[in-house]
Amino acid sequence: MRPKYLFICVASLCMFVLVQNAAANSSSGPCDLLPGLRNEISEKYPQMHVVSLADLNADDRELFQKDHDGRCPGLVEVDFYGDGKPTWALALTAVEGPKTTTKLVVARQLSTRWETVLLEATDGPPPVIWKQAAGKYHDVYGDKTVRAMHQVIVFCGYNSWAVLYSWSGVEVKKIWLKD
Repeated sequence: MRPKYLFICVASLCMFVLVQNAAANSSSGPCDLLPGLRNEISEKYPQMHVVSLADLNADDRELFQKDHDGRCPGLVEVDFYGDGKPTWALALTAVEGPKTTTKLVVARQLSTRWETVLLEATDGPPPVIWKQAAGKYHDVYGDKTVRAMHQVIVFCGYNSWAVLYSWSGVEVKKIWLKD
């Protein structure tokens, strides 16, 4: 009787540990990348990470949460190319000494691999990103207009600048929304 009881206790403990481990691994936060994308980004941008709320100063954090509560300031799924393929915009940041650099990258899944395109790089406090609907957008200077056929990406340094990126079907178009 004793070996059977011991076996049941050990099996129960193993099941408990496996379930807890699976639950811990499956829970993801708003700034967590898909496993394949995480591998691609860590290879191409090894010293960088997705901008999170912790990277923002108190004012920027408050502004982002006001309009985008519960979302990640450095990661957004976006139908940028209009082809229905999984596509993400990422704001990747790294601190090197006194300098902080942030890169805007678009990653699109093509069958089993990810294609990444660097759209912009900037220094200073980490900017945030979000998507907006397709439509007509005018630049801050009144010189340019973009007629976006698909969702667009906004790359924004709060209280300073904001740039909109749109896919024209041939190339990426860029206009300044705020300067």
